[in-house]
Amino acid sequence: MKRRDFFRNGSLAALGTSLVSPIATQAAPPKKKRQTTKNIIFMVSDGMSIGTLNMADLLIRRQMNRPSHWIQLYQDNRVRRALMDMASANSMITDSAAASSSWGGGVRVNNGALNVNPDGTPNKPILQKFKEARKSVGCVTTVQITHATPAGFCVNSKSRGSMDDIALQYLDLRFDVMMGGGTELFSKDKRKDKRDVFQDFKTAGYQVATNRTEMMNVQAGSPVLGVFHEGGLPYALDRAQDETLKTNVPTLAEMTNTAIQQMQGNPNGFVLQVESGKVDWAAHANDIGGLLYEQIQFDDALKVAIDFAEKDKNTLVVITTDHGNASPALLYGVNANKNFDHIATAFKQTNEWILHKIDKNYSVAQVIELFEAKQDIVIKPEDALAMLGNYYALGEGGVYNMRKLPFQKLGQIQTAATSVGWAGVDHTAEYVELAMFGPGSEQLNPFVKNTDLHQFMLAVTDVKSV
Repeated sequence: MKRRDFFRNGSLAALGTSLVSPIATQAAPPKKKRQTTKNIIFMVSDGMSIGTLNMADLLIRRQMNRPSHWIQLYQDNRVRRALMDMASANSMITDSAAASSSWGGGVRVNNGALNVNPDGTPNKPILQKFKEARKSVGCVTTVQITHATPAGFCVNSKSRGSMDDIALQYLDLRFDVMMGGGTELFSKDKRKDKRDVFQDFKTAGYQVATNRTEMMNVQAGSPVLGVFHEGGLPYALDRAQDETLKTNVPTLAEMTNTAIQQMQGNPNGFVLQVESGKVDWAAHANDIGGLLYEQIQFDDALKVAIDFAEKDKNTLVVITTDHGNASPALLYGVNANKNFDHIATAFKQTNEWILHKIDKNYSVAQVIELFEAKQDIVIKPEDALAMLGNYYALGEGGVYNMRKLPFQKLGQIQTAATSVGWAGVDHTAEYVELAMFGPGSEQLNPFVKNTDLHQFMLAVTDVKSV
């Protein structure tokens, strides 16, 4: 599949109207007369630094001669925009569990915890509150549906790593739509306790979808569990090269559309969280192809949400990220334009795909040949040898790198070919982008604290905090 075809498969409609100028100065929502919203779609590009948003927009502009949907909203003054402080209870630099819990529970908790305070007391998650208000609720993500960001809207857990237990909490809570990856958390063949959680959901009246076709055929009227891959879903760039993956694994935009269709019939409204979780994973790995195409996948899902909100007139779309990660940036140089375009025109696979393809039996020549075939990058023999050394010494650590593959080393090598540099492989403390579209957005102030969003969402929907 050509790179230009990848962009053509995304959403393309142009957007336009006017922005209400932000004039408020306080962090808490003002007491002035406000609009009420029936539905909320909460969009999270996990681990998105401003450089990620910037470069994805540049890539789309140079390939499609249009801005990204997110930046188009800014250009057309259609959203209220703010910066948000995302610190956790114990650090200026949050993790995804504490970040999502700040929105979900309305209280800052320690990194790693899900709506559980340092003293062990719980905070009631917001989707439980909306469910009690008789709204339909759900989450869709490109990582495990039990992962930190969706779980932060849903459950209480002392540890984000307790994903086996979180899957069972979802069963008890009976949310309306839950879709993403993580088959190992529901299958009796993969779970440590050998419990068939898929069957438990079916017995509880859920439609269970394990591939794209089944998801497309779900019927309104009963809740949906969709789990489409072990671990996270494949990267969008890798999916685009694999016909089997395209057949079996839905895109984030398709999952978002299915979730909206399932829940929009509720007369009391719905609340949906949508996460592009592997933006964060790619940033941890300094994987520029993975990063930008995951952000573009998020952008296509954002268009689905905005298109629905435009027609519906009763839906607030919240657009944000939970923290920055690795601070990627396009760096100055005489070849910067050409090098950056190389990502769109030549990258056929992510760094993850390539590094998992290589093993101890590869020669230096085979490594060089693989990179030329999949990314049209000429790797120096000494760099290929250095990477191969990791398959013996297992030298690199990092988040989501269980095999200790040389992701950071490869990202540094690629800078000469892409002109993209990285500050590191970890989360950052930057204030994050926050934008809102639809009724209630007029109440957004220019600078907010992450926990403000919890009460904000309850207030604009007239749901009482309990």
